[in-house]
Amino acid sequence: MRRVVITGAGSVNPLGANVADTWAAMQAGVCGIGPLTCRDVERLSVQVGAEIRGFAPENHFAKSKLALLDRFSQIALCAAREAVLQSGLVITDSLGLRAGVILGTAGGGNITVDENYRAVYEEGKNRVHPFVVPRLMHNAATSHLAMEFGLRGASFTVSTACASSNHAMGQAFQLLRAGAADVMLAGGSESMLCFGGIKAWEGLRVMARDTCRPFSRDRSGMVQGEGGAVFVFETLEHAKARGAEILAEVAGFGMSSDARDIVMPDLDGPVRAMRAALDDAGLPPEAVDYVNAHGTGTAANDRTEAQALHVVLGAKAGEVPVSSTKSMHGHLIGGTSAVELLACLMAIRESVIAPTVNHREPDPEILLDVVPNTARRARVDVAMSNAFAFGGLNATLVLKRWA
Repeated sequence: MRRVVITGAGSVNPLGANVADTWAAMQAGVCGIGPLTCRDVERLSVQVGAEIRGFAPENHFAKSKLALLDRFSQIALCAAREAVLQSGLVITDSLGLRAGVILGTAGGGNITVDENYRAVYEEGKNRVHPFVVPRLMHNAATSHLAMEFGLRGASFTVSTACASSNHAMGQAFQLLRAGAADVMLAGGSESMLCFGGIKAWEGLRVMARDTCRPFSRDRSGMVQGEGGAVFVFETLEHAKARGAEILAEVAGFGMSSDARDIVMPDLDGPVRAMRAALDDAGLPPEAVDYVNAHGTGTAANDRTEAQALHVVLGAKAGEVPVSSTKSMHGHLIGGTSAVELLACLMAIRESVIAPTVNHREPDPEILLDVVPNTARRARVDVAMSNAFAFGGLNATLVLKRWA
């Protein structure tokens, strides 16, 4: 099997409009959570979220193009442009046949759905824009990336709720390793900070009213955000042949299904996903230097994930830095694990571990080093990123320093 590396990264999220700004915000412990500005916000019980501020689509896309793009597709395209530019990749006609894109999203064009339901039911309109379906479909962002960069190989969208991006990146990794492609764009995006999207999440009663405090004893739930990230994955052979800078190696991927409950987390599934990822990477648990946790800030998730980490990491569990960057950028649902992989890249490339901000009080049931409130300098050779979704679908990626 061929080795796979990352040669480019791009992102648009509540912490920054690019990777450099995102890393700077993570290192500074910036919290991107604030008051929501969506339409009819006064009718919402939850009025906080992690919005992308100052993003002007007209600065990135022609007016004719915007008619085809829901916000989640705009985010993915901008992130992909940054990633491809950084990688120095030139996609020729021949390479395009061996290149593809796999993205994750939980809801697809939620803002388009919300706007058009309003038009039909609230405003009484009998016609909607002819591009509503191409805007809202889950594969829209994937298709737009394929068209923009000439990617004519394997391309599809993964939708596994909050694990979507990790599953997408894991599938891209496996295709490359198996020899089915030479280059893949992989990651995910989400934008459902609209009235309907937030109201739906309110119904689950897992949302915080103030901010996200993962692993803190006084945590009160998750905070929804928007954003995404896209990476250039390619085989080591291909990257070396073109003299590309290698940011990190994708060392392993593991996934599992709890097969128990549609919303409540289970201990066994996350344990098996993490162990599978480490086994896939050929690494023992003691090799892990940093874990980017799923860390939603809900009582059930944080407790279950902490228990799972103790099972997987054993006696070292209390010593390994484990942070949740959702405390800064919010829960980006299907796009979240793509942005969280940036924290793993930062730890490996910059030797800086992102903190868990908003942390006020240790929880005696957690017993982890959660890197509270302040970023930490440390050498990281192996980083693990967890994503555990509603429906009991779990996905873990392992990155390794390239030497």
